Amino acid sequence: MLLQTAPAPARRPQSPAPARRPEWLLPLGFGLVATVLAAAGSWIPSLWGDEAASLLSATRPLPSLFAMLGHVDAVHGTYYLGLHAWVAVFGTSPFALRFPTALAAGLCTAAVVLIARRLGTRTTAISAGVVCALLPRMTYAGEEARSYAFSAAIAAWLTLVLIELLLRRRPGWMLRLAYPVLLALGVYTFLYLGLMILAHGVLLLCTRPGRRFVRRWAISCAAALAVATPVIFWAITERHQVAYLAWTSQVDVQSVLVSMWFGDAGFATVAWMLVIVALAGAIVQRGRRRAQPGGTARGSVRRAPALELVAACWLIVPATLLIAPSALLADFTARYLTFCAPAAGILITCGVVRVAALLARAGRSRTVATIALTACVAAVAVPAYAAERTPYAKNNSDWAEISATMAAYARPGDGVVFDASVGPSKRPRLAMHTYPAGFRGLDDVLLHTPYTRSATWMDTSFSVPQAAARHRLIGITRVWLIEYATGAHTDRWGLSDLQHLGFVAKADFRTHRGEIIELTR
Repeated sequence: MLLQTAPAPARRPQSPAPARRPEWLLPLGFGLVATVLAAAGSWIPSLWGDEAASLLSATRPLPSLFAMLGHVDAVHGTYYLGLHAWVAVFGTSPFALRFPTALAAGLCTAAVVLIARRLGTRTTAISAGVVCALLPRMTYAGEEARSYAFSAAIAAWLTLVLIELLLRRRPGWMLRLAYPVLLALGVYTFLYLGLMILAHGVLLLCTRPGRRFVRRWAISCAAALAVATPVIFWAITERHQVAYLAWTSQVDVQSVLVSMWFGDAGFATVAWMLVIVALAGAIVQRGRRRAQPGGTARGSVRRAPALELVAACWLIVPATLLIAPSALLADFTARYLTFCAPAAGILITCGVVRVAALLARAGRSRTVATIALTACVAAVAVPAYAAERTPYAKNNSDWAEISATMAAYARPGDGVVFDASVGPSKRPRLAMHTYPAGFRGLDDVLLHTPYTRSATWMDTSFSVPQAAARHRLIGITRVWLIEYATGAHTDRWGLSDLQHLGFVAKADFRTHRGEIIELTR
């Protein structure tokens, strides 16, 4: 008799495990959102003096650019070289010129999301992404053709790499190499980013990762600084460029508490309240942890640094080192600390999370409270964002308006004379380079040396009498004089000289920061 085995019980069909979302989707999504927000409307504000320096430097031939960098702006050389390649492909329209910094704003936000996710929860990362994408200093830098948005992005990724080095037991050689490479690139992009070494040093002092780790970190910093020695040397030799900061008031309540990171007083009030909540909450929490039995004991595995600690070191150390000596040294203006803006965004997020935790004790959902509070912060940021995308948002520059006026009234063969008495970054002559359409066919009668052959980033020009002595005005019957003007004052730099040559004012056109006078003879 054959033994029969009992049939195996039928297996119940197992429901498939829920698919995990790839971790890169969150930073990628917020990076794209931040890029779109920064790029949206970026063509509306007129280009201004610093952006004109970027444009003129990027469009000159490379030999001319290197010659210029030997005299001025060596600290911006890396950015100018990158922009030179960019405009060769995409042109020099305001949107094209500013789009690289919108990409940098996106890269910065992506790194902030990764930092918040590594040291916090997914909800914290989402909140940090929203805050950083709408932080007024980042949305402003993301629509400006300067290197500041790149400095913020490099600082954020540099901090992320340090956190990964701290948390991984055996980081690979690529991760170890990334730190000195990013640091050297950051110094070449923006010299003061070297202050991140001190910010990270304070962070390591607080976290105490061990002598071996600190030794390797110090060697990485030394290697990066050695590679960056050329730009440091040129920065010292060209220090006269920022001497003007000693003659202007750069450190005041408006500059430090509002303009530096937060755009307007309304957002600044909310932001500072949340930053204070975040820092106070972190201090209290640390005190309670140390008071617990064994609270200071150290295990074999490194403890992750608190998100508030990382952001506080990143924000406070560079800001203190730049602002404190500004009364004696000409070394500070608010936009220089753009690379600390992501840290401000993180601290705002930490404040949001702290307040949400208090609401959770009252029976609210912590996640819902965090999302709601983040939405409120975003709403408060909207007015500053909108103000940044108005025609005169960049230092009251109106060069687009000047060019449009000239296009409407001037005719080929007319002469054009630009006020040269105002500071270099406000000179109306730059309207011709930033918005050339309105000046096509006109005779630049005062031009001495074009910027492409100048040792500086701009043209040099004659005075009206000097041009007349060189017969520059022979055959010119109509001249357009463009003077710098404010609501209370209008320059009269060239008017009397032109009248002495027989020109008579015929028409007058006012723009936001200029006066265009038509003269004929």
